[in-house]
Parts: sequence; structure tokens; C-alpha cells
Amino acid sequence: MSRMSSLNYATSGASGAPEGEANVAPEAGQAEMTISQMSRLYGVSLRTLRFYEDRGLIKPRREGNARYYRGADRVRMEMILRGKKLGFTLTEINDLIGGKGANETPDLEEQLQPQQIVNQIGHLERQREEIDSAIERLRATHSRLSQGAAA
Repeated sequence: MSRMSSLNYATSGASGAPEGEANVAPEAGQAEMTISQMSRLYGVSLRTLRFYEDRGLIKPRREGNARYYRGADRVRMEMILRGKKLGFTLTEINDLIGGKGANETPDLEEQLQPQQIVNQIGHLERQREEIDSAIERLRATHSRLSQGAAA
């Protein structure tokens, strides 16, 4: 996957839905969704949704133990998932979408400052170097062990 197509993938279909499927509520005009519907729509566990609520990332309407997610919660959920695909931590994502303008601009990337982008690219490149190094060490170990077993 090219760098540009991976960026497009990261910004479209944050729910992980197959390409071509819209990221909309199951029924048109549905004002609120249950936690089960949100879980299915975004491909996350119920525990994840509860965790995001505990962290203050989403704020569903509560009625007893039931949670009801509105359109604003769905917008925020899409932004959270986009931020995660771009490698941001939940704290960083919360800082990015915490403002009142977050619901008006569902595109997380539009809220990034140039320096944040540069910093994140550097962070991801360092992670890639660490992963490449770990893979190299594991391949060498596997090769050494395979040669020892064959002898």
C-alpha cells in the first residue's frame, strides 16, 4: 500500500468497514444508538466504548445503566478512530477533539497544527525503526535456531 493510499485509508472508513460502505447509522434518521449498535458500527468492543466514556472522549446520554449515543458522539468516535490510525495516544486525541469546535469539524486532520504533524511523523518513523530492528533480530534468532535444529 503506498504512503498516499495508506493515508487515505486512515482518513476514510475509520470504522474499519469495507470500502464502499458508508459510515452511517444503520437506519436513516436514527437520532440515537445503543452501545451495541455503536459497537457493531465502529467495530469496537463494548468495553472500549465504556473506556472512552470513562476517559471523557465520548459522552453518551445515560438513562439508568443504558447509554444512548447521539450524532455528536458518532462524530467524536470517528475522530478517535482516525487519531488512533495516525498513531496518536488517547490523551493526544482528547486534546485535539476536546474543544467545542470538534463537533463542527469531524476531520481530525484539519485540527492538527503543522508542528504536531512533523512531531507525529518523527515518532512513527522512530517506531518503525524499532520494529524493523526487532524483526531483524527475531529473523536472525529464528535462522540460528533453525540451523541448530537441522544439525
